[in-house]
Amino acid sequence: MTQTNDALAGIIAYPVTPFDTVSGAVDETAFRRITENLLADSPAAIAFLGSTGESAYLDGEEWRHCVRIGVDAVAGRAPVIVGISELTTEAAVGKARYAADAGADMLMVIPIAYWKLTDQEIFDHYAAVAAATDLPIMAYNNPATSGVDMSPELLVRLVGEIETVCYIKESSGDLNRMHAIHLLSNGRIPFYNGANHITLEALTAGASGWCTAAPNLLGSLPKRLFDLMKAGDIGSAQTLFYQMLPVLRFIVAGGLPTTVKAGLSIRGLAAGVPRLPLHPLPVSEMRTLSQLLHNVDALNVAH
Repeated sequence: MTQTNDALAGIIAYPVTPFDTVSGAVDETAFRRITENLLADSPAAIAFLGSTGESAYLDGEEWRHCVRIGVDAVAGRAPVIVGISELTTEAAVGKARYAADAGADMLMVIPIAYWKLTDQEIFDHYAAVAAATDLPIMAYNNPATSGVDMSPELLVRLVGEIETVCYIKESSGDLNRMHAIHLLSNGRIPFYNGANHITLEALTAGASGWCTAAPNLLGSLPKRLFDLMKAGDIGSAQTLFYQMLPVLRFIVAGGLPTTVKAGLSIRGLAAGVPRLPLHPLPVSEMRTLSQLLHNVDALNVAH
């Protein structure tokens, strides 16, 4: 595996945002337990308030509360990345400033749109967020959730022309885009895989890490996969990946907040249910997930 930058290499873990089953409010106690669960496997960073964290379903004070809890819970044991996804540049700038003041280490910014944005509008959005703080920024491309699809050329331009945009997270699932980023930047830009099903290929293509919610349910296995790839043990990595793949596919297909919260409840880490209009995982699917996790537990014991 080719490493472009060791500054942030490995697993970037994404926690859910747990809600109290009675009040529906953010459950701070569960939030801290879930964070500790992720920290136990020494991730390269923890990224709060991404798609897995249901950031789109939080009001402003809830979002700020989660930033404060996250920074405090991690307590310097790993870099804290805060996700920002806003329709307006003004709102994104406000969140960037708040995250910086709260002690976050990095921002992960994804533009979202009702009207189609031009490349220049996207560029100016990032430039405004970058001007608001001196925190490094990860440019996040996920057209399936944001309605914005940034080309490799635009992503490389963002990093090349905006000083604090330093990283790229590519979640389209198109491996060719990762190859393009690598080639366009001569391997100088650290990029990260956000599509679980192409993790092996992405790491082979030079990805510096894997951004994933999988550690919530798979424990140390994602990190073990990354370490095997880094050591050049492709055969063992491939075997491990295909043993994990049924869970990886299941949690994405069912929607990460829904499936990861269900899996955490199976593991005894109550995270409540996702916020409406999202529904909890159906009972029949809970049984399927429980069996998949049982299989993973046997794998963990075997290793």
